[in-house]
Amino acid sequence: MPDDQVLAKADTAGFLLLTADKDFGELVYRRQMAHCGVVLLRQAGLSIDVRADAVLAVLASHAAELADTFTVIAPESVRIRRPPHADA
Repeated sequence: MPDDQVLAKADTAGFLLLTADKDFGELVYRRQMAHCGVVLLRQAGLSIDVRADAVLAVLASHAAELADTFTVIAPESVRIRRPPHADA
């Protein structure tokens, strides 16, 4: 399924989209597609257990902040940004 359809389906269902595909940033920021929230995992080279622990920690500590945002989880940081159109 193409990325734009995945994002639209997640939005329609009210789901937060968890992905390692940077193309979703293009859809959210440049094409300004509607979404309920996207979490981009930038964790190349880390074991699946470390990745899973990082995601769980972010969900536990930032759950209330993730709706309608574009979040990037990297090994040493978490960036949560609200795209300009999400406030409209």
